[in-house]
Amino acid sequence: MLCGSGDLNASLTSQHFEEQSTLREAGDGLSSLPSTFAYLLTIHLKEGRNLVIRDRCGTSDPYVKFKLNGKTLYKSKVIYKNLNPVWDEIVVLPIQSLDQKLRVKVYDRDLTSSDFMGSSFVLLSDLELNRTTEHILKLEDPNSLEDDMGVIVLNLNLVVKQGDFKRHRWSNRKRLSASKSSLIRNLRLSETLRKNQLWNGIISITLLEGRNVSGGSMTEMFVQLKLGDQRYKSKTLCKSANPQWREQFDFHYFSDRMGILDIEVWGKDSKKHEERLGTCKVDMAALPLKQANCLELPLESCPGTLLMLITLTPCSGVSVSDLCVCPLADPSERKQIAQRFCLQNSLKDLRDVGILQVKVLKAVDLLAADFSGKSDPFCLLELGNDRLQTHTIYKNLNPEWNKVFTFPIKDIHDVLEVTVFDEDGDKPPDFLGKVAIPLLSIRDGQTNCYVLKNKDLEQAFKGVIYLEMDVIYNPVKASLRTFTPREKRLVEDSRKLSKKILSRDVDRVKRITMAIWNTVQFLKSCFQWESTLRSAVAFVVFLVTVWNFELYMIPLALLLLFVYNFINPTKGKVGSIQDSQESTDVDEEEEEDDKESEKKGLIERIYMVQDIVSTVQNILEEIASFGERIKNTFNWTVPFLSFLACLILAVATITLYFIPLRYIVLIWGINKFTKKLRNPYAIDNNELLDFLSRVPSDVQKVQYAELKQGSSQSPLRKKRSAL
Repeated sequence: MLCGSGDLNASLTSQHFEEQSTLREAGDGLSSLPSTFAYLLTIHLKEGRNLVIRDRCGTSDPYVKFKLNGKTLYKSKVIYKNLNPVWDEIVVLPIQSLDQKLRVKVYDRDLTSSDFMGSSFVLLSDLELNRTTEHILKLEDPNSLEDDMGVIVLNLNLVVKQGDFKRHRWSNRKRLSASKSSLIRNLRLSETLRKNQLWNGIISITLLEGRNVSGGSMTEMFVQLKLGDQRYKSKTLCKSANPQWREQFDFHYFSDRMGILDIEVWGKDSKKHEERLGTCKVDMAALPLKQANCLELPLESCPGTLLMLITLTPCSGVSVSDLCVCPLADPSERKQIAQRFCLQNSLKDLRDVGILQVKVLKAVDLLAADFSGKSDPFCLLELGNDRLQTHTIYKNLNPEWNKVFTFPIKDIHDVLEVTVFDEDGDKPPDFLGKVAIPLLSIRDGQTNCYVLKNKDLEQAFKGVIYLEMDVIYNPVKASLRTFTPREKRLVEDSRKLSKKILSRDVDRVKRITMAIWNTVQFLKSCFQWESTLRSAVAFVVFLVTVWNFELYMIPLALLLLFVYNFINPTKGKVGSIQDSQESTDVDEEEEEDDKESEKKGLIERIYMVQDIVSTVQNILEEIASFGERIKNTFNWTVPFLSFLACLILAVATITLYFIPLRYIVLIWGINKFTKKLRNPYAIDNNELLDFLSRVPSDVQKVQYAELKQGSSQSPLRKKRSAL
């Protein structure tokens, strides 16, 4: 997620800025390169296709090893129960000589020993310099009777490596001056952003339906869409010749490089085995801008077509600048932006809700991730599917970035996540801390000090970060956006089973169940006259309410509940956070047990149990979150949402009081029946569920809560200091 192939190319280009003149003299041919040069080989392991079966359940758990001279240089993650795995992993390997073979070996993970699934190789001398090429390697095993063992798809890119100013400190090369180091870092940032970060438009894709799609023996079907590093997965439907997905996905639009949209139709059988049924491609550069393009795409290697609606809309995208060039600091530009989101423009471009500006100033007292007692920190900012990254400050625990990032706001209920990483050369970056900041909680123009948290955003980590943020948005657009489906997140790694999360979700459901049970018991006690006064009052209220009941009293009662909680705020707002904090607190020994169990692996029968428990875990979390969101709506946890709910209930009360119910039902029915006729490509949604999806659950309240600076000591350090 942090670095695609473009990021690596840009990073390598800037990393060798010092020797660019030498590289030009060397040329692109391998024969003209001096023998003292070393190389860097970038491997993008994409996927495997039609791999062999090695488990009794009819699937395999494949992973890949890359070897040079008999030594394993990299091992991929394991994709469980899949013969068409998608790894999408990138690794950079140092190469000293091109007179060798890069061996690619595929194994099936097992409890005791891994089963061999085939191998292939690539001659490094056949690769061209500074050019990314795709290789489809056919797997073979001379000791196997299987003729077709599948293929591995990967991209290879070979570049010249001229030193590394992070690790080769012992070289006789002169150290770069501070100004030149700063120039290299700025070049790295600008090159990376130019290639991978600065988008300036939206590609809106509506997946409508399939027509005459042959699913074979599959029982379920879904679609995967990929454009560059962006990937989405549709919902899974039961097998049908004409499946109706009716889903919308938003891709980022780059004016300098459009690329090809890859579309794959996948099927699942009763054993959850996945198989690719058909593919098709769309050239984005061939489509006109600012208009809806209805495409009927025939599938390759499978009968049938897909009906899609694609719209390319240029708009104001993300931007990066230094503190001296701050967009909102210029009064004229700020006035122009404020005018764009004023109330008069509430009905223009409803998708453009607002703008967020983030100044990433500095971090203090970060964790030392290197053996030298220092770190090489950089920041990653995420808002929805937008990701921007700062440059790296080398060998520093108190870095100062002083960068300004601007994001377009699509949903005012999004959460800004700022994560600090330690750059570790060719290895994945190390985690140094994270904070999550809801946009509605931002205090405009103030420099705030945020205590960094752990990966789960539940406990304090080491270090603090200083941010200054400004939000300008249109409240009408933000309110209307609240009743539409949330933007889908890009496909990431599937969630693992966790004893901690499962136990937490059980406790959350138990609290909601107990609250409902106590309410039922209270009503029961009223009927049984356990308290004479209480039962008498309840009986009088029942008679008066039923005798004078009108339909408008239902939203009026809910509105009065909002007013009561606003006047008398309950202690649950603080207590629920503390309860969730206690329920999410977990023993370090239990976490160690989880890690050990992952290392040992799981046998086939446990796989089935894990799938069932994972499903139960997800259902429990959905139930708990639904109940907590309803409670937090009435508790004014997010004042914007609670006020919006009060406004809707007030309008509903007035409407039901003055307009007969049959007229309201008649209008609702006419709208439902004619919606398909008025807009054939309309996507149905539930406005109430969309509204509740914006309300944070109790777990999210803990994650979004701002910690005090005095609590910045990590639990591990507290435990050690106590000992």
